[in-house]
Amino acid sequence: MIGEIDRVVVVVPARNEERLLPRCLAAMDRAVSRLDVPVRVQLVLDACTDGSAKVVSTVEVLTVSERNVGAARRRGFEHAGAECDARTWFATTDADSEVEESWLSAQLEYARRGFEVVAGMVAVRQWDGHSAQTRRMYERQYRSHGPDGHGHLHGAALGFRADAYWGIGGFRALRTGEDVDLVVRMLAGGARIAWAEDVRVTTSARRRGRAPHGFAEHLRTLGRDEPQEVS
Repeated sequence: MIGEIDRVVVVVPARNEERLLPRCLAAMDRAVSRLDVPVRVQLVLDACTDGSAKVVSTVEVLTVSERNVGAARRRGFEHAGAECDARTWFATTDADSEVEESWLSAQLEYARRGFEVVAGMVAVRQWDGHSAQTRRMYERQYRSHGPDGHGHLHGAALGFRADAYWGIGGFRALRTGEDVDLVVRMLAGGARIAWAEDVRVTTSARRRGRAPHGFAEHLRTLGRDEPQEVS
């Protein structure tokens, strides 16, 4: 049957996420419990120098030294033994993020409806270290881009069918923007995308991120662009 999924692989790259990783994995456990198909959660510890490896419980662990989030995501899917199979669903998030309980089950509903790519949304968990105006600017800008959907692409909230992923060569070894690059190539190859507002994660609002030009830098840029109050 078109869109039928009988296996799920989730890849979570992590670099020095000892503090946030337990919450990420606990949230993933809750999402996995909602599914009635086998799920493999593949954690990729990329050049970690902290205690990230000590907080891992039941998930599969791959240790690499890529220092590159695109390469780490790719290595995760390769290591999971994920073939180019239309009945396998891939998903990926970040180690500083917590997926909602319906994060995976909602993606599989889109897959059953014939979508090859699901692009979810990201909310910020806490705004410590940022001004109230930065938060307002982010939330004002983070709206639908048009009638086709919200238009945001995040590696923290992304899913795709295995055959569509490997059909365009998978993630490239990019230090940042690997999520946008992947989806652009998938869409160019004819993949159908769901801009899914019901596939959501919450993520940290730290000011120093792991990837250059990533989410943390985006928030800092908003702060620099704040209009100055006139006294």
